[in-house]
Amino acid sequence: MRTKVKLISDKPSEYITLDSIVDGPGLRFVVWFQGCQHACPGCHNPQTQSFAAGEDVEIIDVKKEIKKICDEGIYDGITFSGGDPLYQIDALSELTQYCKELGLNVWVYTGFVYEKIPNFIKNKMQYIDVLVEGPFILKQKSFDCLYRGSTNQRIIDIQKTLIENKLSIIEF
Repeated sequence: MRTKVKLISDKPSEYITLDSIVDGPGLRFVVWFQGCQHACPGCHNPQTQSFAAGEDVEIIDVKKEIKKICDEGIYDGITFSGGDPLYQIDALSELTQYCKELGLNVWVYTGFVYEKIPNFIKNKMQYIDVLVEGPFILKQKSFDCLYRGSTNQRIIDIQKTLIENKLSIIEF
């Protein structure tokens, strides 16, 4: 049986956004996961919250699309957002490993606070470079926060955190 991932659509033109400059540094492309239980008031992607919506897509097909985009040679990295990709950690882990094999810088957005992420999920995050974490809090919304929507959210260097076994926050 082939592994699937639930994305916002089964059409690459809808589940991948090209040319993003707000979802991490440099020119990036974004893969949009479906499903999130955080239900943050003011969420900028409320259509991605329902686990009943979206489409199951074969991971091999997502990899083909990622490879095709990488072959263009113009992107600095990839970002996984949604929804919340950590709800589909097995699929995310497979995709992030593939992206690292292609030489991409990998960012992931989640509404979970890092310290509360279960160990079985943290153990599958080894191919993530940066995690933007924490729920969006409308009262802490700020347009001055680079790569995040509210001041409570943190940008974590996952590789350094894993190596040093100590939380490593990136400040911009």
